[in-house]
Amino acid sequence: MIESLLVANRGEIARRIIRTAKRLGVRAVAVHSEADTDLPFVVEADEAVCVGPANPAQSYRNVAAILAAAEATGAQAIHPGYGFLSENADFARTVQARGLVWVGPGAEAITAMGDKINARNLMAAAGVPVAPGTTEPAADLTAAVDAAAGIGYPVMVKAAAGGGGMGMAVAADEAALRTEYDRVRAFAERMFGDGSVLIERYFPRVRHVEVQILGLADGRVVALGERECSVQRRNQKLVEESPSPAVSSELRARLLAAAVRAGEAVGYRNAGTVECLLDPATQEFFFLEMNTRLQVEHPVTELVYGVDLVEEQLRVAAGLPPTFDPAALTPRGHAIELRINAEDPKRFLPGPGVISTWVEPTGEGVRVDSGYVAGNTVTPFYDSLLAKLVVTGVDRAEALSRARTAVADFALAGPKNNLPFFAELLGNEEFVSGDYDTGIVGRMR
Repeated sequence: MIESLLVANRGEIARRIIRTAKRLGVRAVAVHSEADTDLPFVVEADEAVCVGPANPAQSYRNVAAILAAAEATGAQAIHPGYGFLSENADFARTVQARGLVWVGPGAEAITAMGDKINARNLMAAAGVPVAPGTTEPAADLTAAVDAAAGIGYPVMVKAAAGGGGMGMAVAADEAALRTEYDRVRAFAERMFGDGSVLIERYFPRVRHVEVQILGLADGRVVALGERECSVQRRNQKLVEESPSPAVSSELRARLLAAAVRAGEAVGYRNAGTVECLLDPATQEFFFLEMNTRLQVEHPVTELVYGVDLVEEQLRVAAGLPPTFDPAALTPRGHAIELRINAEDPKRFLPGPGVISTWVEPTGEGVRVDSGYVAGNTVTPFYDSLLAKLVVTGVDRAEALSRARTAVADFALAGPKNNLPFFAELLGNEEFVSGDYDTGIVGRMR
């Protein structure tokens, strides 16, 4: 096993990785910005290094400072968490070139799946279903209009290098496409340094379902079930659950087999997620993208399968076999994750501030992965995620009941937060029925 690990991230995911590292006897090193000095992940690490000011470009994305911290602390490996540098192939290569262990997939896989058009083409060649769309970037507006005419409206206009729900827009007709193409292209150039745009068929009623995969040290790729991620605002997830209430055993078998083929097609190692769109009317699914990192919502898979995915990541990186028998993976019960964010529960706009009250719910089947405690300041510099409230039950009904109690028991004051939204959602007839789609939040608002 790796002896020392630098966590190149912050907040709840850094704290969560540190927890597993320390359980395994691995020395955990945190890096942090000046704004995060007092956060729990810094306090709980065995050693912590300040790598720059609040601006992420000068701290959490500062490759030179992070590598210098690894050298100064004698860290053997680097875990990037999610976001920031986690899907930066150049960073992965640099880490390995320095003789450090990279806890993630190889740079080649990151590169292959980082461009959505390239990823679509690779998946189609591997026999993974893909939605109708362009096989190369729409070079200009004329090309986009021609492509949309062939695909049929409505279409999704999407940044090829985008991720996290950013750089996407729906065009219902040619007039809308002419507006959205230029807007998405400009956004993509500004945010990702790549203005390439693809055009795909847009499904008005669709579910977002993803599969957790793990590429093992011996070359095998295994799937650890699916997660339902259809409760979203601005194409970004708010709630995840496993198993999906929309997926039958027959559909699950097809989904998991396709996800394994996707991983095998790029020689995948370590943890990753194959995201798909599911048409609930036809039970057809289509490849959306592959996230070459640990997902925010990984706890629901851990609780249903009884596997610590961070531990498995470390074992793969160290060339060790998994702690479980891949042939005997058996899901048990149901898990639901709610992303507790510092944001207005109506419009979902960020609401930073000082946390005056923070009392986490407890009880059977309740897990909280948090990044803050009372007295901490939620700054405007980073993602608004405060904590992940995860509940389990023997079935979905029990998980929902426990989620309602846990939301009511979560005492949080200071910054704006979305706990009131979750209280509303957990009583919403459509969500409770399990027959919902990605438009549910819009219908609630």
